[in-house]
Amino acid sequence: MEPENQTKISEFFLQGLSEKPEHQTLLFTMFLSTYLVTIIGNVLIILAIITDSHLHTPMYFFLFNLSLVDILLSSTTVPKMLANIQTHSRAIPFAGCLTQMYAFHLFGTTDSFLLAVMAIDRFVAVVHPLRYLVLMCPRVCGLLLGASWVITNLQSLIHTCLMAQLTFCAGSGISHFCDLMPLLKLSCSDTHTNELVIFAFGIVMGTSPLSCILLTYIRIFWTVFKIPSTRGKWKAFSTCGSHLTGVSLFYGTIFAVYLQPTSSSSSQKDKAAALMCGVVIPMLNPFIYSLRNKDMKAALGKLIGKVAVPCPRPEQLLDVYHVPGSLLGARDTEMHPIPYPGGVQSLAGNTDTE
Repeated sequence: MEPENQTKISEFFLQGLSEKPEHQTLLFTMFLSTYLVTIIGNVLIILAIITDSHLHTPMYFFLFNLSLVDILLSSTTVPKMLANIQTHSRAIPFAGCLTQMYAFHLFGTTDSFLLAVMAIDRFVAVVHPLRYLVLMCPRVCGLLLGASWVITNLQSLIHTCLMAQLTFCAGSGISHFCDLMPLLKLSCSDTHTNELVIFAFGIVMGTSPLSCILLTYIRIFWTVFKIPSTRGKWKAFSTCGSHLTGVSLFYGTIFAVYLQPTSSSSSQKDKAAALMCGVVIPMLNPFIYSLRNKDMKAALGKLIGKVAVPCPRPEQLLDVYHVPGSLLGARDTEMHPIPYPGGVQSLAGNTDTE
């Protein structure tokens, strides 16, 4: 694209999902509700894993990080969308746009890498159950997690640095958030290098986690089918049910969006994929990993039970400190029993699990 008679721009305008005023209230309510469910659900998962010692295992260590990434991924785009709808201000500075693009690709790609790491964890648990804690020791878990963050951060950083070198002068309206392809369409510089890097990273970063997941599950299925008893097969396979559901949702969404007839609009595909991966999937993950998991449901029940403990009445507090009943106007002067199981320790927030 030739730069003649073009004016350089330093900010962009987010077009949003709809320009119709009557849709704005509905969109605001929908995205606010989705965002709150995402934050609350994933925070509950994180707190349950932290507070319950039974969940201090490699599987829940990775689930902890997946919930954290889902919070960050959703927070990359949704708050800005809500602010734009509420304030009717669609402007976003160039630096802010690059930051949003960097964060979205960092957390989105990390999400897929964590799914691959969790597949490796399930592979070890099913194929080598007796050596599980030895093979998935804290050092190995840390290396897998650290490698995922380093690789995805490097990819996002390269994309951002290349994008920062471009000049933008072909208009300023982009989709509901800053992404690679919408920004390239606005550039009046040579984008050949950017497109080549996007294509290369798309193949490597897209196929590597998926290939890892497919290979590990082929080995898992082979091991499960060799178990003689039906009950043993079900028990072994049930350890992978939640993760397999999460993987199916993540990659099924991507395939459903992009494997459509060529007549479909590319921009609409990108918008649908971004909404599903950045908004819907982070909201559903807490339900996927908790509803069918007895340990997680038990931990969440304990956590919610602690939060929902009712405030004691004044006479109950006096009972705890053994105040004679006569001071309360009672006829007898006997000590009242401590009303809480576990005594004063339960009031102090004892987190020991049975």
